[in-house]
Amino acid sequence: MQSNAPEDLAACLDPQWPVPHPIEQHLGYQLRRIVTLLSAHIDRQVEPLGLTDAQWKPLLRLLLDQTGTVAALARICQLDAGGMTRLLDRLETKGLVRRERSLEDRRVVNIELTDEGRTAAQQLPDMLQGMQRSLLQGFSAEEEAQLRGFLGRLYANAQALEPGSAPGGPDS
Repeated sequence: MQSNAPEDLAACLDPQWPVPHPIEQHLGYQLRRIVTLLSAHIDRQVEPLGLTDAQWKPLLRLLLDQTGTVAALARICQLDAGGMTRLLDRLETKGLVRRERSLEDRRVVNIELTDEGRTAAQQLPDMLQGMQRSLLQGFSAEEEAQLRGFLGRLYANAQALEPGSAPGGPDS
């Protein structure tokens, strides 16, 4: 891959050379700022349930998807096995989930919500919906649809950046 970067500082001062944007204008930086604000907001929203931003996700997945195994839940929540184990340890200590080794396959650990966990998880969809309404305030239905389309394309482009992704990604 050839670089079209100028070889000396004088060339960088050429008005034809693109000026780098301040970091605040970089897409990754902007997305990260939004995620940070949302995480802090969710932490405040789920605190009365005794949860953190990280802990609500597996509870909601268990409620909606009835995922079943620790391995499947880790994949869906995009955590490695160790991270999921630590997260489930905390949720189990709080009495929100229960783990049991499978009788058919001792390597498999099944997971389910306790009654207390189900009660907490059932409150999450309304909280998240309210946050989404606030976040999209001022957007028309058409703008929201466009935004979702743009985000889907960004996600697909980001996936194509992963090693071993199929050819035809954004850099092809």
